[in-house]
Formats: sequence, C-alpha cells, structure tokens
Amino acid sequence: MKQSVQPVLSAKGLVKRYGRVTALDHADFDLYPGEVLAVIGDNGAGKSSLIKALSGAIQPDEGEIFLDGQPVSFRSPIAARAAGIETVYQNLALSPALSIANNMFLGRELRKPGLMGSVFRQLDHKKMEQIARDKLSELGLMTIQNISQAVETLSGGQRQGVAVARAAAFGSKVVIMDEPTAALGVKESRRVLDLIQEVKSRGLPIVLISHNMPHVFEVADRVHVHRLGKRLAVINPRQCSMSDAVALMTGALTPTDEMLAA
Repeated sequence: MKQSVQPVLSAKGLVKRYGRVTALDHADFDLYPGEVLAVIGDNGAGKSSLIKALSGAIQPDEGEIFLDGQPVSFRSPIAARAAGIETVYQNLALSPALSIANNMFLGRELRKPGLMGSVFRQLDHKKMEQIARDKLSELGLMTIQNISQAVETLSGGQRQGVAVARAAAFGSKVVIMDEPTAALGVKESRRVLDLIQEVKSRGLPIVLISHNMPHVFEVADRVHVHRLGKRLAVINPRQCSMSDAVALMTGALTPTDEMLAA
C-alpha cells in the first residue's frame, strides 16, 4: 500500500562521517502523509544524525533528501523551517523569560502593517497573541490562562505544549519531535501523547524519536529501527512486540517478513 503513495519526506543513501567515525552509513528514510513514524535505535546507532540531516542541522557527506518527491538541500535548520519542516527539540528551544506568544513567534515575529512596521520596525504584539491563543486552543491547550505570561512560569508539560503548538502552527509539511516525553511525569506525558494524536488528526505527518517503547507502540503507525548508522527495518507495531523491537535495535534479532510494515 505504502509503495503506491509518495513519501512526504524521504532520504536515500545518507552518509555522515566525523573523522573515522561513520554516523550515517548509507541510511534510508521514508515518511508518508498523515502518519506517525517512530524512530528508535540504541545509543550511538545514528538516529540523532539522521534527524539532524533531515532538519538541516547537519549536511550529509553523501546521499539525497527529498521533500514531496523533489530533491532538497537544507544548509541550516532555518532553511528546513522555511520548507515546512518544524522540529521540537529535546531541550524545547524556548526562551524562559519571554512570554508564550513571543516564544511561539521566536525568530519570525510579525511587524505592524504600514510605516510602523516597515520603517519603525514595531512588532504587532496583539496579532501574535491572537494567533498564539488560536493555535493553543486548536490543540486543546487553553488551560494556559494568560498568553503573555513568561514560559518559565509554566509546568514541564505546558512548556512542551507550547513547543508542540509552535511546531504545529508553522510546520506545513512535517513535524519532528525529539524525545518529547523524556523529562515529563505520567500525567504530562499523557497530554503530549494526546497532542501528537491531535497534530496527526490535522493531517501533519510526525517523526517521533523516543526511547519510551510503550509511548512508541501507542502512537506510532510504523516504527523505523535504526542500527549501526542505517535503517535496519520498518516494522508494524501491531505485528511486533516491544521486546522484539528492542532485540532488533541491539542485533539480537533479525527482522522477519511478518514484522515489516507494508
């Protein structure tokens, strides 16, 4: 089924070397429309390098990346963002002292119309706050009462919510989430998993990097297993157990046809 659908984001034969260390060894990747694709792998497997290449944080030495079937080359995360690929990093990349609205528009602030914006460079705070409020409401995050409160006053789950809302607001093609529940408790992790489903329901495909197998198996449509710098297999989480997934990551198990996603 998947073979007849064009991937939204794909990579072929990515290679990235750091001196004598090969982080990516002819790695492939495919993300299809409307799916949650989890990326799992042992520490040092190269999954971080893969995600950095896809999001413009590093440039591969070899291989190609395609967005909607067209070859692309991202020289920076800003270039990837401009193409519609938003990344929620593990450290969230939020500025604690700034307001929720200002964090939502960090690096892409809106200016007032006319001379006040073009000549005097005044920011349109009212419009940014309105859009931020709308985006948070869309994702069911309006437990946050004051859109102008500083991010440092929020809980860990609320901060993650702001980062996800920002990605969903501006990611027109793909949202990449790097360990979104790693530092959260049970209740706040539940909220983030619900957010992932909410973003997916709006038609945005998601790449989820996570070590948390129960979370992966709950929300992922397919699971990309990364091992020794390349894609080992893409498995169907409904045809494969968590222990099988861990065994694939560590090399204790070889993928079978029954495990593989269509």
